[in-house]
Amino acid sequence: MSSHDSIKGRGTAYNPLIRFDRLTREAVVPDWPGDIDDPPPLPTELIWQDAKSAITRNNSPDIYFSQSINPYHGCEHGCIYCYARPSHAYWGYSPGLDFETKIVARRGLPERLRVELARPGYQCEPICLGSNTDCYQPLERKLGLTRSVIEVLLAHRHPLVIITKNALVERDLDLLKPLAEQQLVQVYISLCTLEADVARVLEPRASAPHRRLQAVRNLSQAGIPVGVLCSPVIPALTDHQIETVVSAAAEAGAGMASYIILRLPLEINELFKDWLARHFPQRAEHVMSLIRQMRGGQENVSRFGERMRGTGIFAQLLRNRFELACRRNSLGRRRLDLDVSNFHVPGHGTQLDLFE
Repeated sequence: MSSHDSIKGRGTAYNPLIRFDRLTREAVVPDWPGDIDDPPPLPTELIWQDAKSAITRNNSPDIYFSQSINPYHGCEHGCIYCYARPSHAYWGYSPGLDFETKIVARRGLPERLRVELARPGYQCEPICLGSNTDCYQPLERKLGLTRSVIEVLLAHRHPLVIITKNALVERDLDLLKPLAEQQLVQVYISLCTLEADVARVLEPRASAPHRRLQAVRNLSQAGIPVGVLCSPVIPALTDHQIETVVSAAAEAGAGMASYIILRLPLEINELFKDWLARHFPQRAEHVMSLIRQMRGGQENVSRFGERMRGTGIFAQLLRNRFELACRRNSLGRRRLDLDVSNFHVPGHGTQLDLFE
């Protein structure tokens, strides 16, 4: 664990051990030059990896889509609660600081996608972009991997869902508009609080809350179906914002809304509690107590049907508040209403596809 309380622009200040490693590591804090209190900013390391596949599939009853594409592993946004953090261990990196600073980009992803869409027997179902890590994280501005994937899906009239907390999604309005005209796209903006001070330490490199609301407005005005994910709901920290977020989202033009209770699987538990102790020490125990109340006395429950919503009186109270807020603001539930009938099967990954 780092001896420094925080690192500017990063969600966490240390790297927990990688659970698959046979070796353990002990951190040694160097002597920083001069008389300074904070370490220098940590740069982001880009790691290219050839994409061996494009589409990931799941059969979880808690998830409303069965196919997804993740252009990146790791995420610069640095959200301390991110459920994708433990997956970074599969790449040999820590779910802590490594997750935010060592970003794996998938080279050749659009080409692999075109090949998989052309396979015999492929069944067209909506593909979700950003299901694990954010497809519009800061590196996307320079690399354009997400944009190139959307170009392939548009060319072959394949439906997709986008989940992001970055206003960079506005850059691709020229692609999203024709997709929307053919009922092929929905966009969901993740927004759990409108309090800038909280968001700054909770999601340090994500777009500010007011910019995400502006993105909702711009997408809606462009005719693109847009919803808001009030996720995660963190008791005693962001839960008081439920009604405010839902109301602001509806006013900005959102048509759908959903929420997820904070989850603390594997290394996230340790990382989140350390983050709470550093940034909100006076309410840390209260937050964790409420989490345990919604998890049957535990700090995490991974069972389908419970992990997203929780159980108990407090979880039911949050559910009632959210549903009432949605009714008051005429927001529907998150749903897939996309056209799969006009999917155009690409060629078998040949150069001729470039002319379609």
